[in-house]
Amino acid sequence: MASCVRVWLNRTYAENVFFMDQVRKNPSDRAVEIHATHGDPDSPVLAAADTAELEPEGLSPAAYVEYALAQCARRGIDVFVPRLHQGAIVAHRAEFEAAGTALLAPPPEAVAVFHDKVIAYEAVQAIGVPVPPWWRVRSADELVRAVDELEARGHQACFKPASGAGGVGFRVITRAPFSLTQLNGFPSPYVPLDLALEAVRQAEEPVDWLVMPVLDQPEVSVDCLTGPDNRVRLAVGRTKNGRRRGFTVDERWLEPARRIAEGFGLHHLSNIQFRMFGERPVLMDVNTRPAGGLHQLSLCGVNAPWAAVRLALGDDPGEMSPPFLGQDYSVVSGPRPLRPVSVPQQRTDVPAPALGGVPAPAVPAGPRAAADSGQVRATAADAVAGGSAAWGTHHR
Repeated sequence: MASCVRVWLNRTYAENVFFMDQVRKNPSDRAVEIHATHGDPDSPVLAAADTAELEPEGLSPAAYVEYALAQCARRGIDVFVPRLHQGAIVAHRAEFEAAGTALLAPPPEAVAVFHDKVIAYEAVQAIGVPVPPWWRVRSADELVRAVDELEARGHQACFKPASGAGGVGFRVITRAPFSLTQLNGFPSPYVPLDLALEAVRQAEEPVDWLVMPVLDQPEVSVDCLTGPDNRVRLAVGRTKNGRRRGFTVDERWLEPARRIAEGFGLHHLSNIQFRMFGERPVLMDVNTRPAGGLHQLSLCGVNAPWAAVRLALGDDPGEMSPPFLGQDYSVVSGPRPLRPVSVPQQRTDVPAPALGGVPAPAVPAGPRAAADSGQVRATAADAVAGGSAAWGTHHR
């Protein structure tokens, strides 16, 4: 009988509870135990894991690598799926391998290219993948010039940090003055240009923004599984158009995604996002990690998380294609149980396990059972779903 596989996810998005579910319910019927660490004691991933710990705060990337190596040795981790400090961790791949842990992540060179969106755009342009026009902005004067030029071409300008994940820091520039329009209803991504300029001028440090036109729908996020030989094993596009979502294997999206994944060695799982600029797809963002919405490929009969774990363990799943494309769908929030106390390490009602972690509580059979137990809830929708929301809420 094959041994149990120990998988660790560090400080990941709440939606990756579904990643964990799929790894456990794998078609190989392989036993899996999942370890999770997070800085938020109320993260649903801690409750969904078999063992869980709070991460120490304030560690430098180098100190975090030491912490991670100790976790892998102490927990007997077979596969580590790093999100926090991914770049620093993959730079020490040999040390993790010596500890018996495979990293489900690309090599450091690939992570470095796509950490900075300006470097990424320049790199993918060099291999023939189209990108939208963009400006790197560090001052108020540069912001005015970029916005003026985009508007002169008939586009509305938006900006986002040059380095960052998801839709954090995304805003759309408007010339309309600040008014009750911005205060009524839900918070808006729109920001008046004069307020943005004033904030930049008063900032203690220069900003580092990427300014570009607001891109059109659909948004297509291509999930790729790539082997260490730089050959893509799986590529499926997830489409978004408003709240309607679906799937595609149209080569106008998949071909440039494969070119990026293979050309830059995006080993294991990556997510490559496109939108329309005029009549053609252009690159929006590249995530060197599993997307929060990766589990949605299960609607196409594909268990991508387990295929990635197999690949990381050296068990190549070979070339994969979805046996069918699932019907269009929408994403709605749902309940997930939380741990019964806010700080796992300080529990006094149960003995501490030998390894110092606290096993996750049993997950109730369904929403009613959890409600009857009086547990606090959190929804997967409370977290940013990886890069699948990149460039923001304005596109939904």
